[in-house]
Amino acid sequence: MNTIRFDTFDSPIGPLTAAADNDGLRWLLFTHNRHEPDREAWQRDATPFIELRRQLAAYFAGELRGFDLPLAATGTPFQHAVWSGLRAIPYGDTRSYRDLAHAIGNPKAVRAVGLANGRNPLPIIVPCHRVIGADGSMTGFGGGIAIKRFLLDLEARHGRDGFVLAADSLPR
Repeated sequence: MNTIRFDTFDSPIGPLTAAADNDGLRWLLFTHNRHEPDREAWQRDATPFIELRRQLAAYFAGELRGFDLPLAATGTPFQHAVWSGLRAIPYGDTRSYRDLAHAIGNPKAVRAVGLANGRNPLPIIVPCHRVIGADGSMTGFGGGIAIKRFLLDLEARHGRDGFVLAADSLPR
């Protein structure tokens, strides 16, 4: 098995921990995570994350709309299909779980799509924050609803083609 290297750094949404091996980025973690990986054998090394940090800084500045990084998330084929579907949601846009289930060709799997979305090990990069309830409500997010709202508002401010997510239209 490849050695997992990690680094923790500050961001506008708080500390983030990135972990990668020779295959690519495996995790981007918040301070608290629902699905915590085993970190026992990880080795601190900031070097593999220079490009990630550059791209995250550009994203938070509203200058980057999609990430170009080697990703190596571990999951089932269904999870990978969902995560691929998440990456297809345009910057500044949102989809419901039902929309995502249809997009991956499995319209009856709405609940399973929600579970796979919740297991996404690379939030922000694989933009699970862009999935909201069918009624437009904020739904669960590993970083918490406040961070989800922050990310959606950030993308709305720098949105594409005039798309604006009105903050006052979101449930509080």
